[in-house]
Amino acid sequence: MVTNSEKNARAAKTAKNRFADMLFRNLTRAMATLTLLLLVGIIVSLTIGAWPSIKAFGWGFFASSEWNPPADRFGGLGPMYGTLITAFIAVAIALPISFGIALFLTELSPAWLRRPLGIAIELLAGIPSIVYGMWGLLVFSPVFASTVQPWLAKTLGQVPLIGKLFAGPPIGIGILAAGIILAIMIIPFITSVMRDVFELTPAMLKESCYGLGGTTWEVVWNVVLPYTRVGVIGGTMLGLGRALGETMAVTFIIGNTSVLDSFSLFMPGNSIASALANEFAEATSPLYTSALIELGLVLFFITFVVLSFSKLLLFSLEKKAGTTS
Repeated sequence: MVTNSEKNARAAKTAKNRFADMLFRNLTRAMATLTLLLLVGIIVSLTIGAWPSIKAFGWGFFASSEWNPPADRFGGLGPMYGTLITAFIAVAIALPISFGIALFLTELSPAWLRRPLGIAIELLAGIPSIVYGMWGLLVFSPVFASTVQPWLAKTLGQVPLIGKLFAGPPIGIGILAAGIILAIMIIPFITSVMRDVFELTPAMLKESCYGLGGTTWEVVWNVVLPYTRVGVIGGTMLGLGRALGETMAVTFIIGNTSVLDSFSLFMPGNSIASALANEFAEATSPLYTSALIELGLVLFFITFVVLSFSKLLLFSLEKKAGTTS
């Protein structure tokens, strides 16, 4: 028989638990609300700072590559082009390499090599970006100019339509070189995420496919990737976000030229992050500062669009999977 003291103790414990749950719920809600408020505050502050440039140049800011601080004439086409193209090159190179490394570590690597190789990949992610930039400028760039760029000009440079992308003198620095350095930088991030999600695939599912006569590629394509597609896309978006916002490594090797004279990947260019890092302290006029802030607002918008696209892609994949099942 339950005594009154035991009932009171249980009631007090229940009330305490309810209070703790309410406190935890309100704290988490407050943190989420604070995050949203910070996001709105960033957007508002960037818009206010960029308003003089928006008012002065309007939509022409996005269509012009003119960047003339003495005349207060600014156009963001050059940095926007450099940001998007270098990020695209980086992901196009890093994604298949990261997929191959993650596949090797989880499915093909011998046990004695798996852990040291995994640690080595993770250590690459800890190298400061300025070190990548210095290595790219002092070591990679001369080799790239003397060997890779001439070969690309003789091969892909002769192909109709895309040949213009590989035209120009082999100077070692430029948009293509920056994209390759970014690819090397984001490979560890994408690889680590892919390896972790590949390891989450239930062994029973893979063994079942192997038992039915499936090859390693069939197991990965038909079992591992469908099971881990959310993590794979998330890792890719993580690498893309790093490539879009990278500053110091790109500054060293992209050439830092905001004027877009040619669409050749061999030519020097600029990125939004690099332009902000190089020129913000030198902005002498209010309109110059406002144009740089507008570039920051554009980078914020690009990142938002990329993340929104990844969410829509994941939603469509989940909906398709539900319809198929």
